[in-house]
Amino acid sequence: MTMARDEQDKSVATMPMTMIQALRSAMDVMMERDDNVVVYGQDVGYFGGVFRVTDGLQAKYGTSRVFDAPISEGGIVGTAVGMAAYGLRPVVEIQFADYFYPATDQIVSEAARLRYRSAGEFTASMVIRMPCGGGIWGGQTHSQSPEAFFTHVCGLRTVMPSNPYDAKGLLIASIENDDPVIFLEPKRLYNGPFDGHHDRPVVPWSGQALGNVPTGHYTVDLDKASIVRPGNDVTVLAYGTMVWVSEAAARESGVDAEVIDLRSIWPLDLDTIVKSVQKTGRCVIVHEATKTSGFGAELSALVQEHCFYHLEAPIERVAGWDTPYPHAQEWAYFPGPDRVAAALKRAMEGQ
Repeated sequence: MTMARDEQDKSVATMPMTMIQALRSAMDVMMERDDNVVVYGQDVGYFGGVFRVTDGLQAKYGTSRVFDAPISEGGIVGTAVGMAAYGLRPVVEIQFADYFYPATDQIVSEAARLRYRSAGEFTASMVIRMPCGGGIWGGQTHSQSPEAFFTHVCGLRTVMPSNPYDAKGLLIASIENDDPVIFLEPKRLYNGPFDGHHDRPVVPWSGQALGNVPTGHYTVDLDKASIVRPGNDVTVLAYGTMVWVSEAAARESGVDAEVIDLRSIWPLDLDTIVKSVQKTGRCVIVHEATKTSGFGAELSALVQEHCFYHLEAPIERVAGWDTPYPHAQEWAYFPGPDRVAAALKRAMEGQ
C-alpha cells in the first residue's frame, strides 16, 4: 500500500521500525532530551510492557524515571496529574484502553480541567498511552475503541496513529504539548499494517514506506489530517486500523475514493475534511468503535453542517456493531473491507 506523506528530508537518518519500536524511540528521544519526562504504568519497567513498547527504557534511564505502578488506573493517572502540575512530563500507560474506566474521574475532572480551573497557572502536560481496538482475539475486555469518550471532554487531546512514522512524530509532539493527550495505539498495527483480511499472511512494516522512521527527533502536527489516498468520487474519513481497511476497500471496489487519515481525532482538521467532501460530494465514515454515539456521528454532523449543499448522496457510516466486542465472532464484528466497499458503492449509487 502506498500512502501519501510529505517528502522526508533525505539527509535525515532513518531505519525500519515497527510501531512498537517507533513509539519506544519517541520516548527514548524525549527522555534523553528532557529529564522531566518520566514513564510508568503496569509492568512497563523491568518487563517492558505487555506489548514490549517500553522494553529497555528502564535499563537505560533507571528506576526513578521508568518504573512499575500498582494495578490502579486511578492512581496511575492521579499521580501523573500531580507530577505534571509540578513541572514533570509523565507518559503513563494504561495496559489496555478497556481499563481506563477506573481513572475516568482523574482524566475528566482533574487532568482535563487543570489549566482552566487554575486560569492557566498550572497545566497537565501528560500523555496517557492506551493500546486499543480488536483483531487479536482479545474479546470484550481487551478490544474496545473508546475514543468517543475522550473527544466529549473539553481540555483533552485525542490522537490515534495508523503507522510507525506518524506514531513516533505524534507521540513526541504529544509529550511536548502542555495539554493532556490521550494517545490511542491500535494494537493490531503494532507489528504491521492490517487491511482487514485476517485470512491472509501477515505483512510486516519493513516493507512499507511509512515503516521507515527517522531515528532522531521530529514531530507530526497534532491537529493535521493526512490524505493517504487521493481520489475524486467519495471521501473516506478514518483513523487507526481503519485507514488500511478503507484503502483496501477502495482498491478492491474500484471506487476512486479519497481516504483521509484523521490522525488527531480531536482537535480535528476540519478544513481538510470539508475541502475533500466539497470536491467529491460524497462521504463514508469508518471506525472500529460501536456505531451508536461513536465519533463517526460527530463527523457526520460536521460534514452535514459544512458540506450540505455539496452532498450528492447520504453520508454512510461503517462501524462496529452495538454489542460488546465478541471473541468467537470477531471478524463478523470487525468492520472489514467488504463492509466498507459496500458502503462506497452505496454512496456512489445514491443520488
